[in-house]
Parts: sequence; structure tokens; C-alpha cells
Amino acid sequence: MTKNAGEKKAISGQAASGFFEDLHEPLDALSVAPEANYCLYCYEAPCVQACPTSIDIPTFIHQIRTGNVTGAAHTILSENIMGGTCARACPTEVLCEQACVHNATGHKAVEIGLLQRYATDHLMAENGPHPFSRASGSGRHIAVIGAGPAGLSFAHRAAMLGHKVSIYEAKSKPGGLNEYGLAAYKMVADFAAREVDFLLGIGGIEIFYNKGLGASLTVEDLQKNHDAVFIGIGLGAANGLGLEGEDMGGILDAIDFIADIRQTDDLSRIKLGRDVIIIGGGNTAIDAAVQAKKLGAGNVTLAYRRGTDQMGATEFEVELARKCGVMVRLWSKPLAIQGAGAVSGITFEQTMLKGGKLVGTGETYDIPCDMLLKAIGQNLDTASLSGLDMDGGKLKISGDYQTSRTGVFAGGDCVHSGEDLTVQSVEDGKQAAVAVDVWLKNNKGA
Repeated sequence: MTKNAGEKKAISGQAASGFFEDLHEPLDALSVAPEANYCLYCYEAPCVQACPTSIDIPTFIHQIRTGNVTGAAHTILSENIMGGTCARACPTEVLCEQACVHNATGHKAVEIGLLQRYATDHLMAENGPHPFSRASGSGRHIAVIGAGPAGLSFAHRAAMLGHKVSIYEAKSKPGGLNEYGLAAYKMVADFAAREVDFLLGIGGIEIFYNKGLGASLTVEDLQKNHDAVFIGIGLGAANGLGLEGEDMGGILDAIDFIADIRQTDDLSRIKLGRDVIIIGGGNTAIDAAVQAKKLGAGNVTLAYRRGTDQMGATEFEVELARKCGVMVRLWSKPLAIQGAGAVSGITFEQTMLKGGKLVGTGETYDIPCDMLLKAIGQNLDTASLSGLDMDGGKLKISGDYQTSRTGVFAGGDCVHSGEDLTVQSVEDGKQAAVAVDVWLKNNKGA
């Protein structure tokens, strides 16, 4: 029996939630105290300025230190209602923790992400009443397109402001990338679903599933039946390599590979090659590569056309892949796909920067593979967004998140507001909800 077959047998019948362990071990009651005491509680703390949602980090850590863990969770969630997910999946090493003043003295940063997770998990485990209440009903009804981080964050804040919210989601489950697109070792068990249930506890929000934009659901129709519309559809269409033979067997998008892992009840059903190549340099590429290796692929290679400094993935993520046995090949551009009906290998050309421009060196090499995962980014599917102005392939919005169509707002990965991160999408949704509330009051007497 090959090693790959042995791995398959070992995980037969096992769901992803029971196979992949947490990337970061959570703090417990004993370890949380010294970590909270390590914080210096800085005035005008740089960690707060580095957080896209502006969580008052020193305050919530102080609340943990003094035993008010529920209060700490309230401080976090008042700014980031999806603080549990962000504590698990956000690249804190390049956000709040990178800004920690301890780094300047050569010491380790405060484990802000783990402290945030400790507080939010504590509150959710209490299973008490929702920590936020709705304002008196405004009589206004808002449509949200997409039940991902941006749409859910918008819906929660709009509900807090007293509006009724209807979410129209293309898939059969809510959560967006939190549910379908994050590695199983970042979102173990069913946390994404539990967080959505918690968020919906505020009331005033309904979700209609299998209702994506298209012929039967248009922005125009939603405007007719609602007082405002918020678009939070993310980026759904994966980019192609532009190479002949891309439709061969054994080639698929990395985001679909990750989604299959997250949604299966039996990991042995996941199609996995013996020799796997992932093309890309972002976190999705890392997530796919690490999971392929953990599932038992013999050889996993991540190839990126540029160097480490240009990768979208953080240094931590790249080192994680290497520690898991992934071969990282930099300065490697895919040149040709080999195979007859099914992929059997990839020809790469070595690259370099010349005058700041990426160029090929003319030197090539081959890597055999029976599975190729594409992770070179996603783009906005604009087919159902006709009539709305675009900006660099994304929806164009004003300073108040309003699109070129009056009364239609947007946020998250489908707009240019910052990095394509969950935490940025949550911030977009929150701020857009406030902007819509102001717009309704100014234009519709809400």
C-alpha cells in the first residue's frame, strides 16, 4: 500500500472538522493571565491604529486581566461582530501584533489574536442573550446581496440601527469565505456556522438561500421592494492561467478544492493527487498546499512567479507551508501544461526582475504532477452588475460606500477599500450600514 493510499484509509469517514487541528492552540484559563499582564496598555496604542475595525485592544486586554472576560468580548464585538473568525484567520502578525511596541525592544508581541479568541469564545460559550439590542423599528427594509463577512456585518449593524434586513445568498449556507474558503485548520469544527447563528441572534435579519444575482434576482428588482440595497458579493470568478490545456483532468481552482474539504463529511472522498502543484503566492495558495500535504499527497509544490517579498501570503504562512513539507519554488512562471486528457506535468520558466519589470530568463524546467491547483486570484463577476460603474475591475463607490446607482451601496472584496481580508470586509459592512442609515434619514425620512 502506498503512503497516499494509507493516508486515505486513515481518514476514511472522517470530516474535516475532526481531522484538522487548530493552527494556533487556544489560550486556557492558566495561560491567559500572563499574556494579558504582558500588555503595556499603551496610550494611543499603535495596535488599535493597525486594526482595520479599530478594536480598543488595550481596553479589552485589561478587561481580561481583571476577570471581566464577557466585557472584553463586548468591547471586541462592538467594533467587529465577527471577532471570533478574525481572531482565528486574520494575519495578526502583519496587523495589530506587528504594531505592538514590544517588537521595538526585540521582544515578542502580545498574542492579541489569541486573547481576542479567548474572550469571544467565552461569550459564545455562555450561550446567553445577544450582547447587543436593536433600536426601535425604523420602518425601513434593506436588501443585502451576499451572506459573507461584509453582508453579515452590514446586516448586524443595520439591525442594531432598527432596520429590517433581508439577505439574498447564492449558496445554500451563509458565511461566504468563512464557511467555504478558509483552510479547515484555521476554522475547525463548525465555528463559522455557529458565529452566524450568534450574529443573527440580534433579530430583524432573514436570509434567503440559493438566491444569487441573475435573471430572477436583479439589483433593480431589489430596489423596487426595499428602501436601500447593499452589495457584498465578494469575488466569485477565479482567474485562469491562460495556457492551452487548462481544461484537462486533474486541474481545478484552489478555492474549490478548499471548499470541497470544508463541506465534505468524508475526507476520503476528496480527489487528491500524488504529486500536486499549486500555482500562486497568496493565502489561498498556502491553504491549499498545506491541506493537500496534510491529506497525504506525496509531493506538494507551490510555485510563484515572483519572490517572497512580492507574495500576498505573509512570511508566517510561507514558513508554515515549508514546515508542513511543501516545496516552495519562487521566480517560476508556468509556461506549458503537459498531458493528454489529464495533467502530467508543468513546464516553468525561471523569472527575474529587470528594471522593476518581471521578465523570463529563457531557462525552463519541468515538474511532474497529476493534480494542478490554480490560486492566482479571483475577479468580480460583473454579468449581473450592469449599469453600475466599475473601478479597476471592482465596483466603484463614493466615500459613503454608495455605488453609481443612488440607493445602492457596496463593500467587501467587491470594492477597493483596503486589503482583501475578512477584517476589512467586516469594517466595510459596519461603516456602510452607518452610511445607509444616514442616507435613509436624509433622503427618505427614516
